Amino acid sequence: MNPETILQAQVIDALNRRGHLVFNHTVGTFFTPQGTRLKIGNHGEADIWGVAKGGRAIFIELKIKGHKPRPDQLQFLKVVGEMGAIAGWCTSVEEAIKLVEETP
Repeated sequence: MNPETILQAQVIDALNRRGHLVFNHTVGTFFTPQGTRLKIGNHGEADIWGVAKGGRAIFIELKIKGHKPRPDQLQFLKVVGEMGAIAGWCTSVEEAIKLVEETP
């Protein structure tokens, strides 16, 4: 597993253990065993989607330390944040917990 995938599993586990409901949101193009092309999601959508204990939507983009989100990812987070969701990007489990539990 790549480091971002490991971080994603750790963040999902930590937030779900704290009473939130979050899950992986996969974006990409995939092929069925028969060769049919499937496009899932849209570029820029966050890695983790969910609902906080209080009912607000959660969107988190995860990056390994030293990396930053692309402009389309930042735009997605800006739009959903302006709509009232908890939205941001994080490089650790601790940052993700702080984002979800301390965003006003």
